Amino acid sequence: MKKYKIGYTQGVYDMFHIGHLNILNNAKAQCEHLVVGVNADSLVESYKHKTPVIREADRMEIVRNIKAVDSVVLATTLDKKAQHEKIGFDAIFIGSDWKGTPRWESTVEEMKELGVDVVFLPHTDGVTSTILRTIEKDKVSD
Repeated sequence: MKKYKIGYTQGVYDMFHIGHLNILNNAKAQCEHLVVGVNADSLVESYKHKTPVIREADRMEIVRNIKAVDSVVLATTLDKKAQHEKIGFDAIFIGSDWKGTPRWESTVEEMKELGVDVVFLPHTDGVTSTILRTIEKDKVSD
């Protein structure tokens, strides 16, 4: 039996890459049911100040078709407590690159009060959508 009943992870998943897949597969290995929140375009614009390359409906469809994913929700907030109220997960999964950041240290404490474990999964070094966009721009410029 897996350690957690319902796991949750959330992200933009713009220009889906191997790092995204690694997080989803590692999360699913630890829970019976994996719910993935795909950040809404308006949410991404509000905190990253840029428009995703791939629109939210398409990003949701891509994530929905990943074998490790059991269900997908549109995430309109970064507030994990609010997401917990809607979904009722007992674990939240995030990449280890976020460990020790003020936002996630606060989230760990907040989730602890709810009896939810925050599990930091190995980050895939050298792969981010930002890096991939930069590489692609460089190719076009050459």
